[in-house]
Amino acid sequence: MNPPASRPLRGIALKVCSVLIFIIMASLIKAASDRVPPGEAVFFRSFFALPIILGWLAMRGELRTGLRVESMLGHVWRGVAGTMAMGFGFSALAYLPLPEVTALNYAAPILTVIFASMFLGEEVRAFRLGAVALGMAGVMIVLWPRLTILNGEGADEAAALGAMLALTGAVCSALAGVFIRKMVATEKTSAIVFWFTVTSTVLSLTTLPFGWVVPTGPEAGCLVLAGLLGGTAQIFMTQAFREAHASLIAPFDYASMIFALAIGYVFFGEVPTLVMLVGAAVIVTAGCLIIWRERRLGLERNRQRKAMSPQV
Repeated sequence: MNPPASRPLRGIALKVCSVLIFIIMASLIKAASDRVPPGEAVFFRSFFALPIILGWLAMRGELRTGLRVESMLGHVWRGVAGTMAMGFGFSALAYLPLPEVTALNYAAPILTVIFASMFLGEEVRAFRLGAVALGMAGVMIVLWPRLTILNGEGADEAAALGAMLALTGAVCSALAGVFIRKMVATEKTSAIVFWFTVTSTVLSLTTLPFGWVVPTGPEAGCLVLAGLLGGTAQIFMTQAFREAHASLIAPFDYASMIFALAIGYVFFGEVPTLVMLVGAAVIVTAGCLIIWRERRLGLERNRQRKAMSPQV
């Protein structure tokens, strides 16, 4: 068997496939969002991902050992943050074009840098602070047309609400990322994936009193398929990290903008504005700078460890 991170092209291919599938999943949720509440969408997305994930674990022989946990409380907190991220993100899809929601979601990895410093004590130096500032400037560029009401010019209130929902979802996603950073030291990836899906399924049921609907045939088809695709994309993404280093495949997250633009235009008639594209480009640039810096620091740490190791 090949050692981990030994097949970079395979890892990149798996990562791009996972990104594409996630965008298709989001477009299916968006197609049903006119009538289906976001909590109900989270339930379908999570519940129908479970058989895919369980089948994957069974094929890998990890059905028993892969579900053991060291700290269930950590999984609960990660589940709460991740479920809120999904809920807010799905809500935003009802108000904003798919590419715009995608662009605002890019704020999550940038915010993770801030939260990791605040809650995990990770050192953030000037370069990363500058990249974070650049990323947040890009977020403001994307948000500004939705918030022109602050300038007395008026704005589409529904779109402004959608922008705030998308950004709140990105904040929750960043918090989930911080929990995952802490959990990977003691928990298996398979357990993190499985118990998040279980937690989000259970938590989504708490939105029942706020009004669920009986989906029509097409809506049910979209929601069930979204769940199946979500589970598949999660597996592809997990497998991508087994095949290639995280610093190599992480930038391919931004391929989602290309897919979102294409799907939004073809299926929803969404034409991106120049301001949104400029803001997205700034956010992507900041994210890539952070990834590049992390890769450089990782290489430096590896060289230092090799230099300090005893020579045989």
